[in-house]
Amino acid sequence: MHKPTPPDAWLAEEAENPELVRAKIISETARISWLELQKFYAAGSVISVAAELDLISVAFAFSRDDKQQVARWLQSGQVERASEQQAQQWYQQQAELWAVVISPWVLVQDKPLPQQLN
Repeated sequence: MHKPTPPDAWLAEEAENPELVRAKIISETARISWLELQKFYAAGSVISVAAELDLISVAFAFSRDDKQQVARWLQSGQVERASEQQAQQWYQQQAELWAVVISPWVLVQDKPLPQQLN
């Protein structure tokens, strides 16, 4: 007897397709107030991404568990757990950060919005 295809079988295919993974990451990236992120910081889950890096590329590397690339960013200090000093600064500034969840992490980037064209 033939087994039916499970309803979530498409998830395995999606996980193998880099374009779909990137598109999903992009769709889940948004600006969010630091005040809303503090509980994740308290849990040790907030990872700060340097402004010169592409947040989507970093999130993609995390999603793929690219240990070598992540280790290079960690070693250079471009990716690190959010520090107490950063957290205090973001709190005082009532900062709004770019963020995306790559479970169990919340990747954040303090990068201004692009200037609107007149």
